[in-house]
Amino acid sequence: MSEPQTETVEVNGFPCRVWRKGSGPKLGFLAGLGGLPRWTPFLDRLAERRSVIVPSLPGYPGALGHSVLDNHLDWLLAVRQLLAAAGLDGTDLAGSSVGAAFAAEMAAIWPGSVRRLALIAPFGLFDEKDPPTDPWAQRNDAVAALMCADAANWDALKEPPPGTNSPDWAIEQTRASEAAARAFWPLGNTRLEKRLPFITAPTLLIWGDADQIMPQSYAARFASAMKTKPKLTVIPGAGHLAELDKPNEVAATIVEWMN
Repeated sequence: MSEPQTETVEVNGFPCRVWRKGSGPKLGFLAGLGGLPRWTPFLDRLAERRSVIVPSLPGYPGALGHSVLDNHLDWLLAVRQLLAAAGLDGTDLAGSSVGAAFAAEMAAIWPGSVRRLALIAPFGLFDEKDPPTDPWAQRNDAVAALMCADAANWDALKEPPPGTNSPDWAIEQTRASEAAARAFWPLGNTRLEKRLPFITAPTLLIWGDADQIMPQSYAARFASAMKTKPKLTVIPGAGHLAELDKPNEVAATIVEWMN
């Protein structure tokens, strides 16, 4: 697995990392809870068919600037700036978890900015009869099994690089959790449901059948709120971050549908 090209763009005066790899039509990806401290097999599978561009959200691994984002509007404007700076205006966009919620917001508020949309278990909605699991209320040793059907996949994403002695790695991972909480805590409810009817881009929903964070019932809630009805694909054996559990299957689903 070769390393991607890395560049830095500025959002609100803060640096944000952007990864690029592959060739073909552009496909942006916004990571889920925890961000991306390293390139993953899922991204490599996407890059076999597409020019994959992965901007890091403020506060996530490779980026700063979450501390100046005080409300949901601040976050949306920052994400909009980030995507434009990364050259993703008007292209296909995918996202996972909290990143999927932001991707949906971009398609709803700036319809011309997204051609086709793929959302993996997005945050943003709340049903008190079937609430999502609050990832920020969990013991640290329980998080891996909530993020992935196979906890080892989360552990592999978060494992420090060989020879790491600096506390910077742990600080970066904590900052990523704080950034997501700043945008989505409590309950992950941003009232996205009110804006879903404005999405005009063809939309694919992907859910892991073993998701312990976002109940699969939320796929129906997304579909009922959207005027352009999405296609739903359920991935067997995958958890909340389905792209970590089943990278080949999720990447193939996205690429085949977007083509």
